Amino acid sequence: MKIVIVIPARLDSSRLKRKMLVDLEGEPLIVRTFQRALQARCADRVVVATDSSEIASVLGAFGAEVVMTGCARCGSERIAEAAGKMEGDVFINLQGDEPLIDPGNIDRVAEPYLQGENPDCVTLIYPVLPTDYTTISDRHVVKTVVDKNGYALYFSRSQIPFQQARNASTIFYRHIGIYAFRKDVLSAFSALGPSMLEQEESLEQLRLLENGYRIRCVETTVDSPGVNTFEELEFARRMFREQNRPV
Repeated sequence: MKIVIVIPARLDSSRLKRKMLVDLEGEPLIVRTFQRALQARCADRVVVATDSSEIASVLGAFGAEVVMTGCARCGSERIAEAAGKMEGDVFINLQGDEPLIDPGNIDRVAEPYLQGENPDCVTLIYPVLPTDYTTISDRHVVKTVVDKNGYALYFSRSQIPFQQARNASTIFYRHIGIYAFRKDVLSAFSALGPSMLEQEESLEQLRLLENGYRIRCVETTVDSPGVNTFEELEFARRMFREQNRPV
């Protein structure tokens, strides 16, 4: 089985200007994410998909493989276009703003395929304490509910499940936005076009659920916050400084 990591990267971003090229302790953010992807053991190839010649030029200086794409409505559509230009059985969509991603989490999203399963799509979920009301109520944190077999029932920016009363036994999961797709599902995703729930929640994975595809959720206990705001960028900078501090 050939597994390819594809990192979608666009220059425009709403909450952090030119996010992919901001400095992260001496190197651009997108380069840091690419370097993390190279540490994963599951992949035969790591590629960055972008419509920005500036991003492509920066990555080229670091020896990264880049596939140029057209305009895309979401990261997975960009991945689908890139996947159409290369060989592969499973394509992992690793967001470009994940410079702190644990390489083990990249391997985890590929595990069902490597263990003989054949799901339409796989993603990661992270358990949240029911007392962490800040996370549960944050609209920028995507929550997930799953069935007894580990397949996603729904993703939302709202609190799910809703609690009639605060209950310590309620299970909450935060979605970690990395996906592994079978190539045929990825191609179908792009052809479907945006769905109603996807547009309302601004969550591309809902396009799959609305059209009858199933998303296998793998639980991880390793967190990997992305970079969407200046505050998150500063946090990532502190993390890199701590990781590279001389012993």
